[in-house]
Amino acid sequence: MKNYLKTLLGALTITAFTVSSAYSGMGVSLMLGQVETDGTETERTVSGVTSEKNSASKSEVYYGGSIFLEGEVGSFTLGLDVVPFKIKLGDGKRTDTTSDANESTQEDGTVKAEANLDYLTTIYAHYPLTGDWYAGLGYHMTEVSTDETLHTSSYGDQNINGFQYAIGKNSGNLRYELSYSDFDDISLTSSNGDKISADADNIMFKLSYLLGN
Repeated sequence: MKNYLKTLLGALTITAFTVSSAYSGMGVSLMLGQVETDGTETERTVSGVTSEKNSASKSEVYYGGSIFLEGEVGSFTLGLDVVPFKIKLGDGKRTDTTSDANESTQEDGTVKAEANLDYLTTIYAHYPLTGDWYAGLGYHMTEVSTDETLHTSSYGDQNINGFQYAIGKNSGNLRYELSYSDFDDISLTSSNGDKISADADNIMFKLSYLLGN
């Protein structure tokens, strides 16, 4: 979490410095999106027993909002967008039954886990196309946090980044945007050696309103 806060502070400082001389305004956005996550859990090897792998794919639809600050620099619009809530990547549960009573580790019962993107932050640039249309490129910074109920362990959190590719249209103070985001691979290791690897992609529609000019 400390590393993520340092990265976020740096992004805020750089973006604020960049747009301060050409401030356009701040705004609010409503968003509707879908996150697709493919992941695999690899359980640790116990007493020479081969590790077990469990794979799953999750699709989560979410909605919410963000706030943004932006300015004009030459032909570009540069800005910073922050989502002040968590975006769920997926959740699930599994019931385990130990098949061999002689195994050294008995792990019976139901385990549950949930993963989220915390406070997604994006530095972006828009370049004008024909008419009021624009192409956008963004750089994401976020933290993957986990909330789980496991037998004897827990997972930590991980800072990840990603790129956003967007197409949008300005209409007065309104803006309509469709984007696709590809995030870094997620790799988490539990306190007892189990491992999770996952890949997340995001498609989002955003309606924004610029509050000031």
